[in-house]
Amino acid sequence: MSFPLQLEHEGTGALCVRRTDGGLLWRYVFGPATPANESPRPYAHPVCSMAGDVLTNFRPNDHPWHHGLSLTIASVGGTNFWGGPSHREADGYKWRSDHGVQIHRAWTVCTADRLEHTLDWCHPRSGSELLHERRVLVTTAGAAEWSLRWTSELLNVSGRDLALDHYESLGRLAGSHYTGLQFRGARDLLDEHGDAQVGITAEGRRAGETAIHGENAEWMEWACQHDGTLRRTRIRFENLTGPIPWFVRMKSPLAAFSFHRGTRMLPAGSSLRLDHRLTFTNA
Repeated sequence: MSFPLQLEHEGTGALCVRRTDGGLLWRYVFGPATPANESPRPYAHPVCSMAGDVLTNFRPNDHPWHHGLSLTIASVGGTNFWGGPSHREADGYKWRSDHGVQIHRAWTVCTADRLEHTLDWCHPRSGSELLHERRVLVTTAGAAEWSLRWTSELLNVSGRDLALDHYESLGRLAGSHYTGLQFRGARDLLDEHGDAQVGITAEGRRAGETAIHGENAEWMEWACQHDGTLRRTRIRFENLTGPIPWFVRMKSPLAAFSFHRGTRMLPAGSSLRLDHRLTFTNA
């Protein structure tokens, strides 16, 4: 059974999706004011459980370019849409003037259960458009859980073939295939107390970071217990187009829907479709 939702406009650059009793499910900032070297992009934060516990972290002190739940690509033809220092094989991590920006252009649907808009992924200096995106965000809520389906169609409008990379494929940094839709979790997702009901699992009976990181799976789950309330939440991450090599870090904590390992070429005029779902359940 699906429960009704309400949409609240917060100024001119953010929206809130709430339960009908006013409880916040998630806040979407489509006109961000984040620093240029963090690759500004729309993001969702806070993302909350049905019970009201905050599940995301925004600009954490260890990696301030991690922005709650946001769509990134570490390198699009050499432009950094992830944020932070860029890694190259020759000289490692360096701060470089290569940070792109995602710019909201227009809403086509703007309702509590469906947000649909267009964006352009732009070069940092020239402002030229590399990718044109149609993004659809669908929210459904039940009594004890809610879900967000995130679908993006990315069209190469640069006029040239674009190499989509991360720092494993571009910088030969093994295991650093972080890219795509990233979920930076609240500190509540840290697992330090040896409770078997808390931690990460994935299909194929995998459990723990070592067993899941970089392995192909259609879904993974992260179960946590919240400070203060001691309530529990289970987050299910699903890639709806098939198995992907998940990027996961429990100490950060971070889960990224990495959609490739080696360089992925996106020819001029071609599209890349990403289709994910996150479900947040009171455990």
